[in-house]
Amino acid sequence: MTLTKETRVTLNDGNMMPILGLGTYAAPEVPKSLGEEAVKIAIDLGYRHIDCAFITGNEIQIGNGIRSKIADGTVKRDDIFYTGKLWCTYFSPEMVRKGLERSLRDVGLDYLDLFLMHWPFSLKPTGASDPSDKDKPFIYDNVDLCATWDALEACKDAGLVRSLGVSNFNRRQLERILNKPGLKYKPVCNQVECHLYLNQNKLLSYCKSKDIVLVAYSVLGSHRDRNWVDLSLPVLLDDPILNRVAAKYNRSPAEVAMRFILQKGIVVLAKSFTPARIKQNLGVFEFELKPEDMKTLDSLDRNLHYGPFKEMKQHPEYPFHDEY
Repeated sequence: MTLTKETRVTLNDGNMMPILGLGTYAAPEVPKSLGEEAVKIAIDLGYRHIDCAFITGNEIQIGNGIRSKIADGTVKRDDIFYTGKLWCTYFSPEMVRKGLERSLRDVGLDYLDLFLMHWPFSLKPTGASDPSDKDKPFIYDNVDLCATWDALEACKDAGLVRSLGVSNFNRRQLERILNKPGLKYKPVCNQVECHLYLNQNKLLSYCKSKDIVLVAYSVLGSHRDRNWVDLSLPVLLDDPILNRVAAKYNRSPAEVAMRFILQKGIVVLAKSFTPARIKQNLGVFEFELKPEDMKTLDSLDRNLHYGPFKEMKQHPEYPFHDEY
């Protein structure tokens, strides 16, 4: 299959998503300014898909990077595909538009290309927002996913966002949205952790059957942020089989790990703030894995979640109790 950095996948609402995006998550100790510079470098190199989220706390800097490249004529707004995410404390229907408008204000854009429900569970805003807040507990809420989706559909009708999707949903939760009475817009995508040790084959097959694009984050295993990840887990890029395949193609293990995901028909988010790596990641378009190597790499699956968000395991909407 011929894939290039210009290749886009058609979503079920007719909009187009670039198959390679820049992920912008960073641990709290990483200077926010690095994200702004990474976005500028990525756009100069040809990236057109930028993925961010309210909870990462850097939408202002990511937006500055995008708008500076629009201002200097490198790109037009329509060239950029920007994804934002509704955090779990904004799931009450009366809060949804406020959450979206907060992201629009922070990133400095008139509309978002894609807005996702970040997780399928809701939280009360009076508790902790994320695991790095050690002084406050999470306070579970029980907002109906379909009520949140109704409010998101109204935001799309208002022109604030062009496409709607979800993240970290399992099959059962996706079906709840798809079977919602009066559904106006199907989710265009489900953004999930996906890599050699978590190939998501069953979820991918289901999503394809419903014309929902799977988008992969943590494609290289994980960012090793101790707030989210068990640091005793194996480092994916050290896998000997992956390294043998990479040597065969004279490519880095990271390039092979990403190309594997792309060839499965999954959109890849490549997270890096390092200029050399941002450039190197475009090497995924310079080679193609043979069927036998795809099969070998597919066999590495361990159903391993690096980011299981274990603090939410008791929530009734925790997604990873299900097989997929």
